[in-house]
Amino acid sequence: MQLNTVVQNFRFGNYEIQAHVPDILQLQQWYVQEKEKNPATALPYWGQVWPAAHALCCFIATQTELFQNKKVLELAAGLGLPSLLCSRFAKDVYCSDVEAEAVAVTERSINHLGLQNIRCGILNWNNIAPDLNADVLLLSDINYEPASFETLCNVINRFLNAGTTIVLSTPQRLMAKPFIERLLPFCVLQQEHAVTGISPPVLCTIMVLQKVF
Repeated sequence: MQLNTVVQNFRFGNYEIQAHVPDILQLQQWYVQEKEKNPATALPYWGQVWPAAHALCCFIATQTELFQNKKVLELAAGLGLPSLLCSRFAKDVYCSDVEAEAVAVTERSINHLGLQNIRCGILNWNNIAPDLNADVLLLSDINYEPASFETLCNVINRFLNAGTTIVLSTPQRLMAKPFIERLLPFCVLQQEHAVTGISPPVLCTIMVLQKVF
Protein backbone atom coordinates (compact mmCIF):
# COMPACT_ATOMS: atom_id res chain seq x y z
CA MET A 1 0.00 0.00 0.00
CA GLN A 2 1.31 3.42 -0.95
CA LEU A 3 0.97 5.75 1.99
CA ASN A 4 -0.78 9.07 1.53
CA THR A 5 1.27 12.04 2.64
CA VAL A 6 0.76 15.74 3.17
CA VAL A 7 3.33 18.50 2.80
CA GLN A 8 4.04 20.33 6.04
CA ASN A 9 5.94 23.58 6.50
CA PHE A 10 8.61 23.76 9.20
CA ARG A 11 10.60 26.77 10.33
CA PHE A 12 13.90 26.64 12.20
CA GLY A 13 15.43 30.03 12.88
CA ASN A 14 15.84 31.81 9.56
CA TYR A 15 15.16 28.70 7.51
CA GLU A 16 11.89 27.25 6.27
CA ILE A 17 11.58 23.79 4.79
CA GLN A 18 8.77 21.61 3.48
CA ALA A 19 8.56 17.86 4.00
CA HIS A 20 6.12 15.06 3.27
CA VAL A 21 4.52 13.53 6.38
CA PRO A 22 2.32 10.40 6.34
CA ASP A 23 -1.40 10.56 7.04
CA ILE A 24 -1.49 9.27 10.63
CA LEU A 25 -4.77 7.33 10.32
CA GLN A 26 -3.66 5.54 7.17
CA LEU A 27 -0.30 4.81 8.77
CA GLN A 28 -2.08 3.14 11.69
CA GLN A 29 -4.17 1.06 9.29
CA TRP A 30 -1.04 0.08 7.38
CA TYR A 31 0.62 -1.07 10.61
CA VAL A 32 -2.38 -3.22 11.59
CA GLN A 33 -2.37 -4.89 8.18
CA GLU A 34 1.37 -5.50 8.26
CA LYS A 35 1.17 -6.81 11.83
CA GLU A 36 -1.41 -9.40 10.75
CA LYS A 37 0.92 -10.62 8.01
CA ASN A 38 4.04 -10.49 10.17
CA PRO A 39 3.71 -10.30 13.98
CA ALA A 40 7.31 -9.06 14.19
CA THR A 41 6.49 -5.84 12.31
CA ALA A 42 7.92 -2.91 14.25
CA LEU A 43 5.85 0.09 15.24
CA PRO A 44 6.21 2.85 12.62
CA TYR A 45 8.13 5.25 14.86
CA TRP A 46 9.55 6.77 11.70
CA GLY A 47 6.13 8.17 10.68
CA GLN A 48 6.31 11.44 12.60
CA VAL A 49 8.79 14.21 13.33
CA TRP A 50 9.93 13.68 16.93
CA PRO A 51 11.03 16.49 19.29
CA ALA A 52 14.68 15.44 19.02
CA ALA A 53 14.55 15.99 15.24
CA HIS A 54 13.08 19.47 15.81
CA ALA A 55 15.90 20.21 18.27
CA LEU A 56 18.54 18.95 15.86
CA CYS A 57 17.14 21.13 13.08
CA CYS A 58 17.24 24.17 15.36
CA PHE A 59 20.88 23.39 16.10
CA ILE A 60 21.70 22.97 12.41
CA ALA A 61 20.07 26.32 11.66
CA THR A 62 22.33 28.11 14.16
CA GLN A 63 25.56 26.15 13.56
CA THR A 64 25.65 26.05 9.77
CA GLU A 65 29.45 26.27 9.66
CA LEU A 66 29.65 22.69 11.00
CA PHE A 67 27.96 21.44 7.85
CA GLN A 68 29.19 23.87 5.21
CA ASN A 69 30.52 21.93 2.19
CA LYS A 70 30.69 18.73 4.26
CA LYS A 71 29.72 15.15 3.48
CA VAL A 72 26.85 14.34 5.84
CA LEU A 73 25.26 11.02 6.80
CA GLU A 74 22.10 10.55 8.85
CA LEU A 75 21.30 7.15 10.36
CA ALA A 76 17.80 6.11 11.46
CA ALA A 77 16.57 9.30 9.85
CA GLY A 78 12.84 8.56 9.80
CA LEU A 79 11.29 11.34 7.73
CA GLY A 80 14.73 12.91 7.31
CA LEU A 81 13.98 16.49 8.33
CA PRO A 82 17.53 17.19 9.64
CA SER A 83 18.98 15.83 6.39
CA LEU A 84 16.65 17.96 4.30
CA LEU A 85 17.67 21.09 6.18
CA CYS A 86 21.34 20.16 6.18
CA SER A 87 21.32 19.83 2.40
CA ARG A 88 21.16 23.64 2.22
CA PHE A 89 24.71 23.83 3.50
CA ALA A 90 26.38 20.47 2.95
CA LYS A 91 28.19 19.31 -0.16
CA ASP A 92 26.54 15.89 -0.06
CA VAL A 93 23.91 14.29 2.21
CA TYR A 94 23.04 10.60 2.56
CA CYS A 95 19.76 10.18 4.47
CA SER A 96 19.20 6.58 5.58
CA ASP A 97 16.75 4.47 7.54
CA VAL A 98 16.18 0.77 8.05
CA GLU A 99 12.51 1.03 7.00
CA ALA A 100 11.77 1.12 3.27
CA GLU A 101 8.55 3.08 3.86
CA ALA A 102 10.46 5.87 5.62
CA VAL A 103 12.93 6.06 2.74
CA ALA A 104 10.07 6.25 0.23
CA VAL A 105 8.46 9.20 2.03
CA THR A 106 11.81 11.01 2.30
CA GLU A 107 12.31 10.53 -1.43
CA ARG A 108 9.01 12.34 -1.99
CA SER A 109 10.31 15.27 0.04
CA ILE A 110 13.56 15.33 -1.92
CA ASN A 111 11.69 15.32 -5.22
CA HIS A 112 9.24 17.96 -3.99
CA LEU A 113 12.11 20.26 -3.02
CA GLY A 114 14.10 19.51 -6.18
CA LEU A 115 17.26 18.78 -4.19
CA GLN A 116 20.29 17.57 -6.13
CA ASN A 117 22.86 17.01 -3.36
CA ILE A 118 20.92 14.53 -1.22
CA ARG A 119 20.13 10.86 -1.66
CA CYS A 120 18.41 8.38 0.60
CA GLY A 121 18.54 4.65 1.03
CA ILE A 122 17.89 1.68 3.29
CA LEU A 123 20.66 1.19 5.83
CA ASN A 124 20.79 -0.95 8.97
CA TRP A 125 23.25 0.27 11.58
CA ASN A 126 24.00 -3.37 12.37
CA ASN A 127 25.47 -3.79 8.91
CA ILE A 128 27.34 -0.65 7.85
CA ALA A 129 29.71 -1.08 4.92
CA PRO A 130 33.36 -0.57 5.90
CA ASP A 131 33.86 2.02 3.16
CA LEU A 132 30.90 4.21 4.21
CA ASN A 133 32.30 7.47 5.51
CA ALA A 134 31.19 11.01 6.32
CA ASP A 135 32.54 14.27 7.65
CA VAL A 136 29.47 14.65 9.88
CA LEU A 137 27.09 12.00 11.24
CA LEU A 138 23.58 13.02 12.36
CA LEU A 139 21.81 10.96 15.03
CA SER A 140 18.36 11.96 16.27
CA ASP A 141 16.53 10.10 19.08
CA ILE A 142 18.29 6.81 18.42
CA ASN A 143 18.86 5.85 22.09
CA TYR A 144 15.35 4.75 23.05
CA GLU A 145 15.94 0.99 23.33
CA PRO A 146 18.50 -0.19 25.95
CA ALA A 147 19.05 -3.45 24.08
CA SER A 148 20.61 -1.48 21.22
CA PHE A 149 22.89 0.74 23.32
CA GLU A 150 25.98 -1.44 22.93
CA THR A 151 25.56 -1.61 19.16
CA LEU A 152 25.05 2.15 19.00
CA CYS A 153 28.21 2.77 21.01
CA ASN A 154 30.12 0.56 18.57
CA VAL A 155 28.70 2.51 15.62
CA ILE A 156 29.59 5.83 17.25
CA ASN A 157 33.13 4.67 18.04
CA ARG A 158 33.53 3.40 14.49
CA PHE A 159 32.81 6.86 13.06
CA LEU A 160 34.74 8.76 15.75
CA ASN A 161 37.80 6.62 15.03
CA ALA A 162 37.46 7.60 11.37
CA GLY A 163 37.57 11.30 12.27
CA THR A 164 33.84 11.95 11.82
CA THR A 165 32.12 14.68 13.82
CA ILE A 166 28.90 13.34 15.34
CA VAL A 167 25.91 15.51 16.21
CA LEU A 168 23.48 13.66 18.46
CA SER A 169 20.09 14.92 19.59
CA THR A 170 18.25 13.14 22.38
CA PRO A 171 15.37 13.75 24.77
CA GLN A 172 16.47 13.49 28.39
CA ARG A 173 15.43 9.92 29.19
CA LEU A 174 16.58 8.54 32.53
CA MET A 175 17.09 5.05 31.08
CA ALA A 176 19.55 6.46 28.54
CA LYS A 177 21.79 8.11 31.16
CA PRO A 178 24.44 5.31 31.13
CA PHE A 179 24.58 5.50 27.33
CA ILE A 180 25.05 9.28 27.36
CA GLU A 181 27.70 9.08 30.08
CA ARG A 182 29.82 6.84 27.84
CA LEU A 183 29.84 9.61 25.21
CA LEU A 184 30.81 12.49 27.50
CA PRO A 185 34.59 12.06 27.04
CA PHE A 186 34.09 12.90 23.35
CA CYS A 187 31.69 15.81 23.85
CA VAL A 188 33.13 19.13 22.64
CA LEU A 189 29.85 21.06 22.67
CA GLN A 190 26.57 20.50 24.51
CA GLN A 191 23.35 22.50 24.30
CA GLU A 192 19.88 22.11 25.77
CA HIS A 193 16.89 22.93 23.60
CA ALA A 194 13.25 23.10 24.72
CA VAL A 195 10.90 22.01 21.96
CA THR A 196 7.71 23.99 22.40
CA GLY A 197 4.48 23.80 20.46
CA ILE A 198 3.72 20.42 22.02
CA SER A 199 2.24 19.64 25.42
CA PRO A 200 4.19 19.28 27.57
CA PRO A 201 7.32 20.85 26.03
CA VAL A 202 10.23 18.42 25.62
CA LEU A 203 13.77 19.28 26.69
CA CYS A 204 16.37 17.79 24.34
CA THR A 205 20.14 17.66 24.58
CA ILE A 206 22.39 18.28 21.59
CA MET A 207 25.90 16.82 21.79
CA VAL A 208 28.73 17.36 19.33
CA LEU A 209 31.18 14.46 19.57
CA GLN A 210 34.74 14.37 18.28
CA LYS A 211 37.78 12.23 18.94
CA VAL A 212 41.05 14.07 19.45
CA PHE A 213 43.94 12.32 17.75
